[in-house]
Amino acid sequence: MRIGLRELLSRQPDIKVVGETVDLEHVNETETEVVVLASVSSARVLENKTSFAILFLTDDVESLRGMFNSNLRAWGVLSMDATEDELTAAVRAVGEGLWVGAPSLVGSLIRLSGRRESSSEDSLVEPLTARELEVIQLMAQGLANKQIALALSISEHTVKFHLSSLYAKLGISSRTEAVKRGIELGLISL
Repeated sequence: MRIGLRELLSRQPDIKVVGETVDLEHVNETETEVVVLASVSSARVLENKTSFAILFLTDDVESLRGMFNSNLRAWGVLSMDATEDELTAAVRAVGEGLWVGAPSLVGSLIRLSGRRESSSEDSLVEPLTARELEVIQLMAQGLANKQIALALSISEHTVKFHLSSLYAKLGISSRTEAVKRGIELGLISL
């Protein structure tokens, strides 16, 4: 597997493979931006090191549960049968500090985490309107305010109004928190 990954990643002009190791304690932190791991248990060694990102190749969602709230700079998860394009895009993304992943794996992971953390206190004080539900769903798809406005045939100012209302009702202050909270409450379908 290491040989295949090395060959695949080495063909990319903007990705440089700086090494391979079985022992993660010997990763050269000064040269390494992204570590690609096929074993989630190996990452426990790196949990306190935040100088590089980790991309996991696994189909075992349960093994990733502990990584969801880790202190890593960035991380991602792809299925073992990810395509070359998916793999290279993920390496680039986590190298830039983003969290990435296959929707089936990440969606399951977020739902598992959300169920674990939810309680009866987590219900909404005031229910979301139909339009707010549409806005949060489009926001979860990664659309910007302008794109949401076009999709819903409303003004960008109206989108900002709906976002402000969403933030207040959900008790959060950012788009990322809104999406996470929406998933936890079952408001967003992935």
